Amino acid sequence: MKEKLITEGRFRYIEIGEGEPIIILHGLMGGLSNFQGVAEHFPPRGYRVLIPELPIYDMPMMKTNVKQFAKFLEQFIEFKGLSNVILLGNSLGGHIGLLHTKMYPKMVKALVITGSSGLYESAMGDGYPRRGDYEFIKKKAQGVFFDPAVATKEIVDEVFETVNDRSKIIKTLAIAKSAIRHNMSKDLPKMKTPTCIIWGRDDTVTPPDVANLFYELLPDSDLFWIENCGHAPMMEHPNEFNQILDAWLEKRGF
Repeated sequence: MKEKLITEGRFRYIEIGEGEPIIILHGLMGGLSNFQGVAEHFPPRGYRVLIPELPIYDMPMMKTNVKQFAKFLEQFIEFKGLSNVILLGNSLGGHIGLLHTKMYPKMVKALVITGSSGLYESAMGDGYPRRGDYEFIKKKAQGVFFDPAVATKEIVDEVFETVNDRSKIIKTLAIAKSAIRHNMSKDLPKMKTPTCIIWGRDDTVTPPDVANLFYELLPDSDLFWIENCGHAPMMEHPNEFNQILDAWLEKRGF
């Protein structure tokens, strides 16, 4: 998907199709290509898919937090002249989507979260002291998925490079702490935005109890499970993920 990357001003993003805007938000160590299945599936169905590259490692340290990423997202939406958007986020991206929706509720008509932080997440934290150990990082990356084969060498190499870059690892830890600080349990019951929750039944990063809690706390939400699936359903079971989301969008009239 890299060949489709557009650079305009301070924004780098992929844009495919025309119609109802779906903005996709990647996770902390997730690339834009993680959503390739979604990006291919929805444009022919009348959706305009946009995937901004979040400035995970580009913000000053004092602005490396979930709230600033939510503000960055709003600036991107304004830059593109959009309104009534559908936000779709995985992991940290889900958290950014949730916080953005809380801060700018009139801009978001629907929210889709999968493996989202915001209530609880189990980090790779204990692994950082062994960041030079490739096999250890490989095992950690594989553990994100139900099927370890989904963690390709390219994915493992990218995680290994990130955890061995001092600047990136410091910001990664800062973001992880920010995610814990920005716990949204008290905010969710006040958020009326229709929300589709799609979760891997075998997610060990944000376990199934987290999905159930999101479902309980979000007033207008629907919860869907994908079996034999870890933290990134849109990667591990793209067809099933797309079918669930397709049906939900149709049912809700989006």
